[in-house]
Amino acid sequence: MFNNTNSTWILVVVAALLGSPNTASAQSPQELNRTVLPIAEPEPPTYEELDVRNTQPPPRFEVKAPDKAPNVLIILIDDLGFGATSTFGGPIPTPTLEQLAQGGLRYNNFHTTALCSPTRVALKSGRNHHTANAGSIMETSTAYPGNTGRIPNRVAPLAEMMRLNGYSTGAFGKWHETAAWETSISGPFDRWPTRQGFDKFYGFIGGETDQWSPLIFDGVKRINPPRREGYHFTEDMTDQAINWMKAQQSMTPDKPFFMYFATGATHAPHHVPKEWIAKFEGEFDNGWDMVRQASYERQKQSGIIPANTQLAPRPDDIVPWDTLSDDEKKLFRRQAETFAGFVAHTDHHIGRLVDAIADIGEMDNTLIFYIAGDNGTSAEGGMVGMFNEMTYFNGVQEKVEDLVLLIDQWGSPDTFPHMSAGWAVAFDAPFTWTKQVASDFGGTRNGMVVHWPDGIEQGGGLRSQFSHVIDVAPTVLEAATLPEPGEVNGTSQIPMEGTSMLYTFNNADAEDRHTVQYFEIFGNRAIYSDGWFARTIHRAPWQTGKQTPLEDDVWDLYQVEEDFSLTNNLAGEHPEKLEELKRLFMTEAAKYRVLPIDDRTIARANPAVAGRPDLIGDRTSLTLYEGMDGMLENTFINVKNRSKTITAEIEIPEEGASGALLVQGSRYGGWSLHLRDGRPAYEYNWLGLERFVVESPAPLAPGPATVVLNFDYDGNGSGKGGNASLLVNGEKVAEGRIGRTQPNVFSADETADVGLDNQTPVAQGIGYGPEETRFAGKIHQIVVEVR
Repeated sequence: MFNNTNSTWILVVVAALLGSPNTASAQSPQELNRTVLPIAEPEPPTYEELDVRNTQPPPRFEVKAPDKAPNVLIILIDDLGFGATSTFGGPIPTPTLEQLAQGGLRYNNFHTTALCSPTRVALKSGRNHHTANAGSIMETSTAYPGNTGRIPNRVAPLAEMMRLNGYSTGAFGKWHETAAWETSISGPFDRWPTRQGFDKFYGFIGGETDQWSPLIFDGVKRINPPRREGYHFTEDMTDQAINWMKAQQSMTPDKPFFMYFATGATHAPHHVPKEWIAKFEGEFDNGWDMVRQASYERQKQSGIIPANTQLAPRPDDIVPWDTLSDDEKKLFRRQAETFAGFVAHTDHHIGRLVDAIADIGEMDNTLIFYIAGDNGTSAEGGMVGMFNEMTYFNGVQEKVEDLVLLIDQWGSPDTFPHMSAGWAVAFDAPFTWTKQVASDFGGTRNGMVVHWPDGIEQGGGLRSQFSHVIDVAPTVLEAATLPEPGEVNGTSQIPMEGTSMLYTFNNADAEDRHTVQYFEIFGNRAIYSDGWFARTIHRAPWQTGKQTPLEDDVWDLYQVEEDFSLTNNLAGEHPEKLEELKRLFMTEAAKYRVLPIDDRTIARANPAVAGRPDLIGDRTSLTLYEGMDGMLENTFINVKNRSKTITAEIEIPEEGASGALLVQGSRYGGWSLHLRDGRPAYEYNWLGLERFVVESPAPLAPGPATVVLNFDYDGNGSGKGGNASLLVNGEKVAEGRIGRTQPNVFSADETADVGLDNQTPVAQGIGYGPEETRFAGKIHQIVVEVR
């Protein structure tokens, strides 16, 4: 009936004519060649028969996941250390994590990279972070291989492999894997979630967001969060994840899902409802030293850490609690109560997601990884914490006497807070260091729970094999009985560099298979090899200036099988072993493109300094139009530390107009050109602490108008002030002094907007949110010029 050289098609059709069952595809899911993705469709047959009624159609080709392939849920919490959760001996109750541990496995020797973007890229690719060009966060990428921030197509993500093997895929929450210059409307969108293997994305694209007023993308479209009393992003993203999962399983119950659920919590800002903070009132009155000691004792008693583990000393810069003043103790207690509420609130909403999976009967066949932290707890709050985290990025030190007056607001929508580094060390017990310190387990060792009733024979166990975040992707592939593809979307792949952990699921005593692993972030570096650990502490997280030369760093040596917390330095006893491991580090560093090492931090936020692409480049002007809003700082013309002129061509209706013309930043720092009660005004908001306003005394008349803001920068350094003047139709209507400016960053998540102010308001008196601040007239164009 038809001619075809493909014998498979002929055999299938003949079988159908003989009355055999009509299969869904010419090959069963187990017979497909899954090493090349996407799987090529077989050549369709040709027919010679004229009348369709005398023929049989070929079977439909469809890629399905292997039989009994599990659903997969990867949960990743942000900036949460090993010693924070009750599940791993910490002071903060995490009942969802506890419940999953009771039915699954705790891992107490699991490691991350010590920083956000690198861990996320490594997690979802199965390759080391430098292999994926994520040697640091996206905003500090450089021009060097291993640090460009541009994930290569030779490093296909796990989600794309799952999608092309018949899974539905969804990502919710924090992303932070897109190169900074690729986050504009012009793309490219190759490294956005929906081009990195996910059918669905709902979350924020950068490193942090205001939990009360987040910058949300649905796919690649920026959307405004729901307007409801008490809105919080963690609750919202959980609702979205549950709705997507239930709908997907309702429509295609035989199709497994792969979900990545990455909360913005517990990264700063520490935003949490007051009732959750209240749950922890008085719980941290004893201070960080005693809290840390108590966690250490619980960890030993419960067997989370070996009985011979010593409590590592805290860093010298962290002062003893009993030497603090009453105001310091009062402030720091509230910071810890807020953070604890944030953690508990997050675990609660994860519980809702887990319950939803159980409600539809999919719990047994869902492989869950609950990773309690993408690195250690963050010490980026410095010695006293922050009411506004943007002070850190601009080199401004907040003071206890100012902050203690604000503790009743801590965690509310009026704050953008972080906590003192003393608490970060406490919540990383039993280790010394914190986030950013890749050469200490306080930066890299995170508690993880794996839950999979269909694949884990006995729950409640502890696993201590060395493992790393790059091991998750190969574990998922093996659990789903999927081969690692050698080619994805026409590109040969760099093989995964992780080792599947599936061998540990039902064998607590299995010998380690991941035996060598390097670590490096901002010059802090180490090497693990068969139970030995050599490391150097190059810089503390709160040290952002010039560092000791890399070649002068002093290395330590530890035998980690006998020294869980790295307290017994064996460098003097085994100098030959130390030199051997230092050579091994250099070998691994060259292999995975770690070299050359760049230890700069905040300085690399400037693309010109770092050497990475800048969307605006050397242009000195930018023309903007209505509808251009949601422009992230890294894709907008840089107006910091220089003079600027803003020229707005607008139209005022007969009834007059107010609202934003052009704004950048947030209530925590930025600037705004707007009309307030019809009067042109320029307001510079310095870190939410001081405001400089230049405003016309008279409103604009109906009709066309040209509003010009001239700002003449003082020069002679960064963060200086300048003189501002406002002109209307060529005539000066106001002038004034801008006393100081922000040198480095306006906002990590809020944007530049034409004709409205999207999230929290930069200026006072023009409303809150995009509707209230929307300009009521017509904007023809706005030109920003810098000089």
